[in-house]
Amino acid sequence: MAEPQPQPPTTELAATSLNPNENANEGQEQKVTPWEVEGAKGADGKAAAIDYDRLVEQFGTRRIDADLIKRFEDLTGVRAHPFLRRGLFFSHRDLASILDRFEKGKPFYLYTGRGPSSGSMHTGHMVPFLFCKYLQDAFHAPLVIQLTDDEKFLFKQELKLEEAHAFAIQNAKDIIAFGFNPDLTFMFSNLDYMGGGFYANVQKIAKCITYSQARAAFGFVDSDNIGKVHFASIQAAPSFSNTFPHIFGPKGDIPCLIPCAIDQDPYFRITRDVAVRLKYPKPALIHAQFFPALQGSGTKMSASKAETAIYITDTPNQIKKKINSHAFSGGGATAELHREFGGNPDVDVAFQWLKFFLEDDEELETIERTYRAGTLSTSELKKRCIEVVTAIVVDIQERRKGVTDELVRKFMDPTEKKIVQLKEPVGGIKVEEKKAAKK
Repeated sequence: MAEPQPQPPTTELAATSLNPNENANEGQEQKVTPWEVEGAKGADGKAAAIDYDRLVEQFGTRRIDADLIKRFEDLTGVRAHPFLRRGLFFSHRDLASILDRFEKGKPFYLYTGRGPSSGSMHTGHMVPFLFCKYLQDAFHAPLVIQLTDDEKFLFKQELKLEEAHAFAIQNAKDIIAFGFNPDLTFMFSNLDYMGGGFYANVQKIAKCITYSQARAAFGFVDSDNIGKVHFASIQAAPSFSNTFPHIFGPKGDIPCLIPCAIDQDPYFRITRDVAVRLKYPKPALIHAQFFPALQGSGTKMSASKAETAIYITDTPNQIKKKINSHAFSGGGATAELHREFGGNPDVDVAFQWLKFFLEDDEELETIERTYRAGTLSTSELKKRCIEVVTAIVVDIQERRKGVTDELVRKFMDPTEKKIVQLKEPVGGIKVEEKKAAKK
């Protein structure tokens, strides 16, 4: 069968900006792009928390509701992850269609990535990988992990190509320490893997995206290098299964589910439009809130800004010092005022981090209630945050010690076959069996 050929770009997309911040009032409106996240600024110049309801409206996504979470639990037989229960993964595109496929026993895969901008990942990077590990186990689904060393080279003027690639390999070891199944996981550096079906899809995608579309979606200016403009097609390509012929064969008919932060959505809105023209299935997405930097919930943590981040190579003493010294507090200005008026956990970084990493729902509710009431102090809240974060980081550090070069090669071997058989849904009889029973 002949390969599908890209069709001309749709005039609707070419004429429509995908940048939700276009025409925004600079210095006041929140800014959310794949490279920069900042909450709206008030008259005092301080950044407010990110308005996620507004992003859902601007991006045209759907909120994840209780019914969708219940269906996930019913089909997988697995309790919803705290990220889902607490609304930290809050928005989606076509998640229901992925659950439909799972119910019917039809294959799909997971796709996530990492932009290696430093030799160590930070706690914010843990979020998508913790969730992908959970989803891989829940569905027994194959997972592809793109290490965008090429992107970091293009977007960071001071970074050398060799450094970006070295960061990718170091980050690969960090990622493996999360416990992914090597028989279900393929991880690749763009600099190493580019070619074959991957490069073929990159070219097909690139031919479908005009410069005006890329500029509207990402806000490129005349001084940006052409590699930045082209990168959208490289990040899009893993959304299509025939990019990985050693896993899925030559057909491009297997869809993927992409867990990512909401700032990555512009890439995949373009990808979904291109998918229609290439006659590929649209990738489904599930969006996370941003993991806040130490300075507050109006920003996200950055690996290239050491003062905003806790790295998974930090010692317990470093973690303690950073949280005690730099974590933005929602507590009262004095102990007396805090006891009288209480604290605000909605802006308190220590509490926000506990929402991500504290397993016990009841304990989290107690912490929130007592902090609002003023009976739990800021120092006590930070102490609990330090305990939880330190335990997670130390656990990853211990597991990383067991990641050998041989294991890295196994995860990154483009010739090794991977399992593509999902586990059986537990939420009743599969659709095909229901149809057969009616005959």
